[in-house]
Amino acid sequence: MSERGTTLQVRMWALKVMKGRRRKYGVRWVTASEEHSEWYEHRPQAENRRSDLLQAMRRGEEFDIETGLPVSELQAKGGEQSLLTYAQEFVDRIWKKAPPQTRKTTVDNLASAVAGFIKPLDNPPKSQVLRRVLTTRVLPSNTRELDMSLDLRAAASWIGRASRPITELSTRSEVRQLLESAPMTLLMSGKPAAPSTVEKRRLVLHRLVADAVEREVLTFNPMAGLTGRASLGDDVAVDEVDPRTVVNPRQARQLLAACTYVSDRQSRDQGQRLHAFFACMYFGGLRPGEALGLHGEDCVLPDAGWGELVLCRSFSASNARYSDEGRVHEERALKRRARREIRRVPIPPELVAILREHLEVYGTASDGRLFRGSKSGQGVPVSVYTRAWKKARVIGLAPHQVGTSLAARPYDLRHAAVSTWLNGGADPAEVAARAGHSVAVLLKIYAKCVDGNREVINQKIDRVLRDEH
Repeated sequence: MSERGTTLQVRMWALKVMKGRRRKYGVRWVTASEEHSEWYEHRPQAENRRSDLLQAMRRGEEFDIETGLPVSELQAKGGEQSLLTYAQEFVDRIWKKAPPQTRKTTVDNLASAVAGFIKPLDNPPKSQVLRRVLTTRVLPSNTRELDMSLDLRAAASWIGRASRPITELSTRSEVRQLLESAPMTLLMSGKPAAPSTVEKRRLVLHRLVADAVEREVLTFNPMAGLTGRASLGDDVAVDEVDPRTVVNPRQARQLLAACTYVSDRQSRDQGQRLHAFFACMYFGGLRPGEALGLHGEDCVLPDAGWGELVLCRSFSASNARYSDEGRVHEERALKRRARREIRRVPIPPELVAILREHLEVYGTASDGRLFRGSKSGQGVPVSVYTRAWKKARVIGLAPHQVGTSLAARPYDLRHAAVSTWLNGGADPAEVAARAGHSVAVLLKIYAKCVDGNREVINQKIDRVLRDEH
């Protein structure tokens, strides 16, 4: 950085054309009172350069007064690319091909890493403001040119100066300090983040560091060999299902019946419309996005006996900010499967009957989907079916159960389905295939929900103890 320091007082002039010169297209701007210009042979080159500088101005980035360059660009030219600017490049590389939810996950978790790897500069923004500017303006590829409020602009400027060079993230001690920093381990409330949340932040950082090694920005990956336990403390991130959330078949049927009594001011039959949606999650073990993606042609519904759902898509919800079309729902492949890969799920006669009735009463959307908003015809928003489920719990559960974690979320119906299959003695390989898991992941997630032969084993141990006595 030059001795004259940096400034936010930057003015950009219109493109200037000087006829008779080989490089006749000029980009001109002023930092504080210092004038700068760069000249290009072709207009698109000059327009692109001017656009880059304007983006830096809109992000609230400070400019070096003497050179006229944005701070991040000056750092990169000096071989000191910050973690922030590398994170932006990393996001840009995955943005085009990644689905909205992957974009969101990447941005959210990199925001924690960038906020945790900073210089101790004066006047830092509040952590909530810093996170908001990172996740809504600075990191997403499609929001960097949007206008910002004064507090966001100041936070963007501060993190642009405070972000440490990525080359300093080259030792295990530095990595460990970052992994143990507050942005990587705490929620915005100041409470400890769940182990699974911390693990996701660590994994996304690991991918960025591996990318930096591949591009020869770093010489080796200092995260290699660092285990979750060693770097994250005693809690190992395992997304195990809490048995207290799992309903038994009687409770599940009570809740599904209760759902039909739920109404809303905008849709008096809201619960009836969602009855089959929730039933797919319980009797078929579907994820919400898989149920929303069901088309009429995907359902094999015989007059008697078991039917089948042929799953080939997920209608997944995400923040519209991360969608190219600004949509809340986007069709995508099944989780961890190729685009055209399918999953066949046998369904019991009870669900067959529910789906047949749903199709008879409500039909399908214009594109064939079974479940859609009552007025919009688009996907059912998460907020809508979550509110309906909360109302159903009040109707279908005993008063002392409503305040517990029992079936607290619609997703818990899927957990109840898989737990029921396993406890019913079904082959884990078949259960995994129906649920869309590997056997290893299945047993890991549902380890605490499988009763198995606990009573039989207890009796055997008891006999051994009595014989030895």
